Amino acid sequence: MSPEEFRRQGHAAIDWIADYWASLDDLPVRAQVQPGDVRRLLPASAQEDAEPFDAVLGDLDRVVVPGLTHWQHPRFFAYFPANSSPAAILGDLLSSGVGAQGMIWATSPAVTEVEQVVLDWLAEALGLPEAFRSDGPGGGVIQDTASTATFTALLAALHRASGGAARLSGVGDVPWRVYGSTQAHSSLVKAAMMAGLGEDAVRGIATDPVTQTVDVEALRAAIVADVEAGLRPVMVHVAAGSTSTGAMDDIAAVAEVVREWGVWLHVDAAWAGVAAVCPEHRDHLAGVEAADSFVTNPHKWLLTTFDCSTFWVRDRAALTGALSILPEYLRNAATESGEVVDYRDWHPQLGRRFRAIKLWAVLRTYGLSGLREHIRSGVELARHVADLVADDDRFEMVTEPALSLVVFRLRAGDGQTLAAMEAVNASGEAYLSHTTVGGRAAIRLAVGSWRTTRADVDRTWRALQRAAAQV
Repeated sequence: MSPEEFRRQGHAAIDWIADYWASLDDLPVRAQVQPGDVRRLLPASAQEDAEPFDAVLGDLDRVVVPGLTHWQHPRFFAYFPANSSPAAILGDLLSSGVGAQGMIWATSPAVTEVEQVVLDWLAEALGLPEAFRSDGPGGGVIQDTASTATFTALLAALHRASGGAARLSGVGDVPWRVYGSTQAHSSLVKAAMMAGLGEDAVRGIATDPVTQTVDVEALRAAIVADVEAGLRPVMVHVAAGSTSTGAMDDIAAVAEVVREWGVWLHVDAAWAGVAAVCPEHRDHLAGVEAADSFVTNPHKWLLTTFDCSTFWVRDRAALTGALSILPEYLRNAATESGEVVDYRDWHPQLGRRFRAIKLWAVLRTYGLSGLREHIRSGVELARHVADLVADDDRFEMVTEPALSLVVFRLRAGDGQTLAAMEAVNASGEAYLSHTTVGGRAAIRLAVGSWRTTRADVDRTWRALQRAAAQV
């Protein structure tokens, strides 16, 4: 494309996005296609001759949109939100236009230093400890997802616990053990698998039947039993907002347990951590100053386009010790001076995009006041959902609302609960997800889109009431 053609098509692409957003309210939230429907609309082989970009834009409506589940829809309440706000999209576009590779400081100093500053801003905004700042012993880095952050934390934990032996000779036959509640994210097990420890190395700790938070005494007993059996505790995963119910483990109490054995404490606040931009929503992070690592995802509830997972460590030495490697072709004066950070040593990947620019754009164009307003709106709408549940005798709450997540069910039973949810999802009116709590099915409704209003919540509730009357 010539610069003029690029400019014209760029305007057309932005226009398409704006039109797509404008049309969302009239689209079914969940994709209405069957397996293979989208594939059949595409040619079997790539074409030989070039065609204009207009053709690609045209096929978005014909091929792609009918096969999308619309995560930006105002009535998308399944899973957690994946916000893609205007400012973040433009920031991502700028990042793509710059096309810089930020694997080491020398390859694009601005990529590294903007990221350091933006993560310092966010750490301060969330009330995180000073040790997590880039001018302290630790620092922050943007990962792609919290799953990668958990894996990275485990590698750092193994490095520290093994005295560096793990990176040289592997985990060997050392019986390492990793701990998390039975509500911990599945990425904990995957991290153990990828680190070579295996699924059996992960100990699932029982939770309180009411709050679904980890049973701290059960955790202590499990560690004691493992130590007495000659096993090596290496990391404890704490959920500050579990996926299933939003359960908030007691970070401070868990920290007291792990301190005795020097076990790495990783706090997974992927969804709920960003709520701490509001001072009144920081209670679930009490004790985070004792954590060795902490992750939260602005790409969920903080208006930042996927992917942007912010990860901090208390002591960067364990992290870079586990992952640093310097082949000859990456040697440079800045790295060898020790005065710069090379983010290639902070995660498994070598290559890295300029992710910080979209978070920078969000923090600047919304301001902390705008972000707080967004978070508070989600919490308020969740409270409204809880009130609606309380006002309908057919429904009951399963757990107390956790920030913007509400978990409830039909009193009639599991079959009716799931049937009502599926009826709403199939209708396209809204999209909800489910979980099981205490062996019983429950509906999850997670508020968080910047487009969601009280009217959207009420419309979804009316659809659930109609479905409940028919199951």
